[in-house]
Amino acid sequence: MNTTPLAPPPAPGARRPALLGTPLGWILSLGLAALGAYLLAYHLNHVALALPYLLLMACPLMHLFGHGGHGHGHGGHRAQASERAPRESSPP
Repeated sequence: MNTTPLAPPPAPGARRPALLGTPLGWILSLGLAALGAYLLAYHLNHVALALPYLLLMACPLMHLFGHGGHGHGHGGHRAQASERAPRESSPP
C-alpha cells in the first residue's frame, strides 16, 4: 500500500517559471560569470587547449537540452491535425 500523496498534474499550457528571474537564477548566473572570469584571467592557456573540445560538445548538448521550448511535446502534431476542420470534397 502506497500512502505517498501524488502531486496534481500541471494544467494544460502551464509553464515553469524561468530560472533567471528568481534569486537562485541570479546567484547561479553571477557564480558562473565569476568562474568564467577567473578561468580566463588565470588559466587562459588551459581554456585555449579545451576550446576545440568544448565547441565539438556544444552541438550535441544543444540538441539534448535546447529543444525544450519548441513545443515538441506529447502528441503535438497528431493532435493539431485532428483538430483541423475536414476539407470539403470537390464534386466529380
